[in-house]
Amino acid sequence: MIEEIHVLGVYVPAALAWGVLAAIFVYLLRAPIQRLPAYRLLWHPSLLELALFVLLWWGLSALADAFLYRWFVS
Repeated sequence: MIEEIHVLGVYVPAALAWGVLAAIFVYLLRAPIQRLPAYRLLWHPSLLELALFVLLWWGLSALADAFLYRWFVS
């Protein structure tokens, strides 16, 4: 896994960077998901958003390990 990312002269932990990016994606996907008819049938919609965040965070980390390693290695 990528340990640190160099962003504008500051080393940022990679997990933090991918987590922030995943949170932005969840925020952008929240409105389209809430328009789905099945969304009202959920017992606790926040758990869906949390699960989506965790899956996106994991997916972004996996993609970074697979494809972006050579560009962001410090």
